[in-house]
Formats: sequence, C-alpha cells, structure tokens
Amino acid sequence: MRVFSLAGVFALAVCLCTMLSAQPGVFVQVQAQEAEKFEFQAEVSRLMDIIINSLYQKKEIFLREVISNGADALDKIRFLALSDPTELGEGEDRELEMRISFDADERTLTIRDRGIGMTRNDLIENLGTVAKSGTTNFVEQLAEGGDLSLIGQFGVGFYSVYLVADKVQVTSKNNNDDQYIWTSTADSTFSVEKDPEGNTLGRGTEIKLFLKEDALEYTDQDRVEELVKRYSEFISFPIYLHKKETKMVDDDEDEEEGDDDDEDEGDDEGLEAEDAEDEDDVKAPKEVTTWEWVRLNDQPAIWTRSASDVSDEEYKAFYKAISKDYMDPFAWTHFRGEGEVEFRSILYIPGKPPYNMFDNYYNTNSQLKLFVRKVLIRDDFEDLMPRYLNFIKGVVDSDDLPLSVSRETLQQHKAVKVIGKKLVRKTLDLLRKMADAEKRKSEKKDEDTDEEEEDEEEEESNEPSYSEFFQNFGKNIKLGVVEDSANKNRLAKLIRFYSTKGDDLVSLESYMERMPEWQKDIYFLAGDDLETLKHSPFLERANHKGVEVL
Repeated sequence: MRVFSLAGVFALAVCLCTMLSAQPGVFVQVQAQEAEKFEFQAEVSRLMDIIINSLYQKKEIFLREVISNGADALDKIRFLALSDPTELGEGEDRELEMRISFDADERTLTIRDRGIGMTRNDLIENLGTVAKSGTTNFVEQLAEGGDLSLIGQFGVGFYSVYLVADKVQVTSKNNNDDQYIWTSTADSTFSVEKDPEGNTLGRGTEIKLFLKEDALEYTDQDRVEELVKRYSEFISFPIYLHKKETKMVDDDEDEEEGDDDDEDEGDDEGLEAEDAEDEDDVKAPKEVTTWEWVRLNDQPAIWTRSASDVSDEEYKAFYKAISKDYMDPFAWTHFRGEGEVEFRSILYIPGKPPYNMFDNYYNTNSQLKLFVRKVLIRDDFEDLMPRYLNFIKGVVDSDDLPLSVSRETLQQHKAVKVIGKKLVRKTLDLLRKMADAEKRKSEKKDEDTDEEEEDEEEEESNEPSYSEFFQNFGKNIKLGVVEDSANKNRLAKLIRFYSTKGDDLVSLESYMERMPEWQKDIYFLAGDDLETLKHSPFLERANHKGVEVL
C-alpha cells in the first residue's frame, strides 16, 4: 500500500488546484469504435490513487460502501414512486431489493440493486470523476487544511471498490434512458457504451468487480455473508446472497422427478422398470449442489421506532442478535437524543458480567455499535462510553456525525462528546430508577397493605433488582467514582454496602438516615471476605454501642 504524508497530500492539492484552474475540462472525450472513451487528466488520476490507497485502512469496507450506495438508489426510486407509482414498473422491478452473487472461476463479485439507476450522463458525471462538481473543490479543501468531512458531498465511497478489484464494470438502466455500461480499470481512462444486449436489468444498477489476486476471499460465500451481516444487517431493503448448498441425496430422490415424467408411459414398461429396480443393488447417496437466494438482513432496526411500539420480546431478540449472548438482558433503555446532535439509541445491561471483564480493563473499548443511517461505522469506538461502563451493550445511530472521507474514523468533534455525555447520563438514570424502585419496594415490607397496594407491589416486583445488578457490576460503579469526577456524586448514590444491621445491601443515604443524633462519622470495615468481617473483633465495641458498620 502506498503511503502519503499529510504534507505531500497538501502539496499535491495545491499543484492540482493551480493546474485545474488553468484547464477548464476535468476529462477529455476520445472517440473510439466500440465505446465512448473518456480520459482523466493525469493529476486527477493521481488524486484518485491517493483516495484508493491512502484513505481506507480495511479492504472489506468496500462492500459496505457499495451496499449503502444501492440503498440510496432504492430510497430515491421509492420516493419518486410516492407521486408516480408507474416509476416502479411491473413484475420483478417492483421489488425494491439488492442481490449479491459471485463466481469463483471468473473471480468476480456482483452487487445488483433495483434502484433508480443511472442515465448515460449520470454514469459520466457521477462515476467518471472523483466528484461531479467537486474535483477542484476537493483538492482546495486539502490545500486549505480542511477536516475532510466530505463524504456524501463528493461521492468518494464508490472508489473503495478498487481496493479489491483491478477492473470494475457498472451496468445501469434508468427509466429515462437506455441501458449503458461503464467500465474502468482505475487507470487514466474509463469507457461508456450502450449495452449491446439491450435492457436486461429492467431498472437499477449492477456492479461487477473483477477481483485482484489478493482479494479472492470475497468469492467465499461465508466471508461475504459475514461482512453483510456485520455492516449492513439493518439496511431497510432486503439483501439476498446467491448461496451454494451441497447435500447428500439418494438416487431415488434425485430421479423422482424423472420417474414422474414417465408415469404416462404404458403399464408394461412400468412393470419392467420395477422388476429391473428390484434386481439392482441399493445405490449409495450422491452429492448434489443447489443454488438459492437467501436473505441476509431480516433483523429489524427497532431503535428507529418509538419505545412504546416495541415489545419486550422484540427488545430481547434484538439484544441477542447484536450481542450474540444466549441470555436475556437484565435491563434496557430506549431513547432519542435531541439538541445539538440528534440520535437514537438502545442501551442494554447484560444478564451476567463477562468472566474476563477486568482482565484487560484499561485496553477494553466500548461495546456499543455506532451506526449512521443504519450502516455500521464502528463496533469498537472507545469515546462513546467511559471504561467503567464498558459492560453496557447497544446501538447508537445518528445522521449528524461528522465523518471523515473513509467513514472509518470520526473527527475530534464536540458532537461526539455531546453524544457520550448523554449516553452516560441515560445509563445512570436507568440505574437510579432501578435503585428507587427497589427502595420503594423495601419501604412497603413492614406496612399493612390493602389489596390494591398488594397488586401494585406484585407489579413492581417484575422490575429488575438493583441489588442483583450491584452484585454483578458493583465494582464498575466504584471505579466510576474514582475515574469520573463529573458524575462522582451521582455514582456515590448508586453504591451499595453490606451492613451489620441485616443481610440486604444498603446505600449511604439509608445508612445516614438511621444514624443516631450523637453519631458524627460513618463507620466501615474493609476486607476480602464478608463472613470473616462479620466475626471481626473490631465490631464488638460498635455492636455494644448499637452503631451500624458498613
């Protein structure tokens, strides 16, 4: 991979701005016999080389970018169909979906959508340049030291396909034009020609990637399925993969269809065939290969819905899907953040803590998945949650995040800090509500209750127990008091202790409420084992005076 220094990129940008300002055309058209050929300016070709080889750290994200572009195209045709239903066409064209197929022998990967498609001019303007209106603007941003938050403005994502392909063929059909083929090998030229086979797509776009030698893993259906489910599982439109399945079948099953076709032949022939079959030995099963379209993204993005419209069963199923945990979550909160940055989120507390939660505490990242418009950007983002809350799992989705060109890293922007603060506050609010509910329940234990109050208590008992949470994750809350100075007071109210006054965990607040008037200090005893502490000789004098010790 070629590496460019920031200074080198800026120098190239300045050079490009100067040359492009002196030359009115970004590309020149060359007449060819078979197709119209377009040639990039040499400087633009070099800039594309930077984009392909320097902006992306992982090759695999090309599939995320192509699927996201396909989803955008499907969104556009769906929007047009609201005012004119005939835009969708008839038959299969009405199915708004994406399909992915591969050919290991041909070394190709094909992604096809039934979106709005592109006209001839669209192919030239949208794919033939680094950006339709933006080559000069793009390099000017580089020259001025901009933050490169250009994704969605300059359409750079499509060029990530050249991370894995040495040739790309885009076939597209728009309702307002014939079907055209755009072809490029990421060198200085690309060609556009009318498809000699006519309208085979109906409507939409098909991107065929001719893979490099070191990218043949993307003809492995398991690898492709893994990437789609990781990055694009919550795309609104169905995504199908043409999967190969191999199974063992008996010859009788394999030939059953053929036998049915012969039923209309004479009875004598049927008797002869039956006699011959009896004479044959039993045949061993044989291997049969079949191909079928399998949907990969059937998990709904429930965070986009109102919390009142989502059932507990849906929350539990969603948690298991994103966390790969077999247990139900202990508790969750579903909310929408508004203000400077708008986002939606669902945060979960796991049923049990992971066995290795503190093995590598200071190097463990947050377990939240960061999405932008339902497309996964990062699943190991360290700035969304502080370390002491790294057991929290869930999703965060926002349209307002300032992304870099590659979408792989967020700029150091106050929006990230705003989201992080709101996530922490919502998590602590969830814990506080659990603690308050348990306190109310405890206060009712010694009171005489009528039937209505008993029903109330029975309903409240279904809520998660904060004491149980603290037994599992109490160490995290204590670490938070030390590490999070901004929320220290709120966290202190969530800490629980064993006490000499009973077996239940108690808070500092309840301890102070029970203190005698003459008691001015809080007494506590620390150790490794609860039973050993209960029999400590240091407690004798405190017990004699009736002082509660934590």
